[in-house]
Amino acid sequence: MKHFPKSLQQKIEQRKANNALRQLPVANDLIDFASNDYIGFAKNEILFHDTHQFLLDKNIKVNGATGSRLLSGNHSLYNEAEDYIAQFHKTEAALIFNSGYDANVGFFSSVPQRNDIILYDELCHASIRDGIQMSNAKSYKFSHNDLEDLERLLQKLITYNSELITVYIVTESVFSMDGDCPNMEELTNLSEKHGAYLVVDEAHALGVFGECGQGLVQSLGLQDKVFARIMTFGKGMGCHGAAILGSQELKSYLVNFARSFVYTTGLSPHSVATILQSYKHLTKGKEALEQLKANIIFFNQEKMRLGMKPMFVYSKSAIQCAIIPGNENVKKIANQLQQKGFDVRPIVSPTVPEGQERLRFCLHSYNSESEISNVLELLATFVF
Repeated sequence: MKHFPKSLQQKIEQRKANNALRQLPVANDLIDFASNDYIGFAKNEILFHDTHQFLLDKNIKVNGATGSRLLSGNHSLYNEAEDYIAQFHKTEAALIFNSGYDANVGFFSSVPQRNDIILYDELCHASIRDGIQMSNAKSYKFSHNDLEDLERLLQKLITYNSELITVYIVTESVFSMDGDCPNMEELTNLSEKHGAYLVVDEAHALGVFGECGQGLVQSLGLQDKVFARIMTFGKGMGCHGAAILGSQELKSYLVNFARSFVYTTGLSPHSVATILQSYKHLTKGKEALEQLKANIIFFNQEKMRLGMKPMFVYSKSAIQCAIIPGNENVKKIANQLQQKGFDVRPIVSPTVPEGQERLRFCLHSYNSESEISNVLELLATFVF
């Protein structure tokens, strides 16, 4: 076998020098402040057994989809799940993708056309940015959650482009590395004012916001003002996959032109059944969601009590981030917390900008108040 290419080895060595080399973590039994399993669905035994029984009741004993959904892989559970999801989210249609990454890449690489314009929040997820890079449309970023900067761009670009163009505004309802949210009411008003199409990634809002975890957009009653919502199931829903919500025309377009949908094997019946059962569990009981909301409030109260509010990014979501600059510094503090039994992970550059390194606390319905108090008190001793 040939030696590993020098150019690639140099990139690895550079990561090591910056204390930023990524490695796969080892499973642990620490108190969970790291996973995206916000309401405990990933480890919910009732949900697990309900999915199994649902498949048995339908006499479905198949391990795989067998092919692309456009060939042999569009099994009956897809239609049932997509209809249920569309009804749950009060939209015309839903189209399931294999992952949130696939959904974003598929949408942004195919929907915006050559003469279109994409305006995206500078902190949008890598999957959105990758999809935009694959698009033929022109793209411009606006300052994070800064609607004045967004409107400045809108006025400038629409003025300079006399031809009829389509403008897409792209944001997230909860930003994964900050946990903060845009002002959705003002954003929808701004998009309507300029005739733009609003696209919202709700990956970290599904299962967290709304009476039944419908997401931030729907909790505010704004679903009819958004062109497309991307719902990812690997976070609050505790399973895998994603769906793009929108009109029937959008669904038909994606089925025809989204390459990450067309050219891939579909999800297995078991995966789709788990998605469907997860949605049904959202409507069955609200205890986990209510407990999560209580834990978010308590976490914010505790960081104020301990005088730690200034070091945290403002957030009312399940993601709470303490800014601790420097890869080495933030890794050191994360390791100290882990040694005390708390699974808190550092987010280092280049995932976030240099100087914005942070500890990311993911809150869950199953975290106790004592766990929240203890981990924040420990953090206070390490940083003060």
